[in-house]
Amino acid sequence: MASSKKIVTRDEWERKLREVKIRKDDMNRLVMNFLVTEGLVDAADRFRLESGTQPDIDLASITDRMEVKRAVQAGNVQEKIEKLNDLNPTILATNPQLYFHLQQQKLIELIRVGKINEALQFAQEELAPRGEENQVFLEEIEKTVALLVFEDVKNCPYGELLDVSHRLKTASEVNAAILISQNHEKDAKLPSLLKMLIWTQDQLNEKAVYPRINNLSTTVLEDPAV
Repeated sequence: MASSKKIVTRDEWERKLREVKIRKDDMNRLVMNFLVTEGLVDAADRFRLESGTQPDIDLASITDRMEVKRAVQAGNVQEKIEKLNDLNPTILATNPQLYFHLQQQKLIELIRVGKINEALQFAQEELAPRGEENQVFLEEIEKTVALLVFEDVKNCPYGELLDVSHRLKTASEVNAAILISQNHEKDAKLPSLLKMLIWTQDQLNEKAVYPRINNLSTTVLEDPAV
């Protein structure tokens, strides 16, 4: 099959790459977008000074956003809710799904530390009314409360709710909501471009044999096996 494909030599491929002109300003904005979205405030500030690239949001707001994100990653959900309201009270008011997930995470944390009576009371008073209004929420509540039935959560089909990964998922949801409230993209552009690169190479593989990038961390062109 390889013989039916167009073969592009390394010299020809590198020449074509050199012909592609990318403005430095565009590259700088791409880097700044990544630093801001990922919450790397110190790196963003240094990059601003070195490149002259201005971020599209106040860098001080990144620190506030990351404090909120770290709070939920540590399981301090109530602290996170308070910080989030201090940062922008309209976020939770206009995003019932996010508020429910924060309340669900608070219930999970109560179960994690064995505060069973408090967890049951919280589920009944705070979460049950939301489940009555939303079938999806009700199913999530039932899964969470099911953790109380099993003495060994490892045997519970929903034990993954107690994994740290669930905290991180909720933290990422909050992070995205804050970015959107600041008129910023919720996802960095750079990872999307890398995914597009992989997809484009996969498409091109069907028609040509050429030096490609297999390792995104080094971006070294590798000659194909012909």
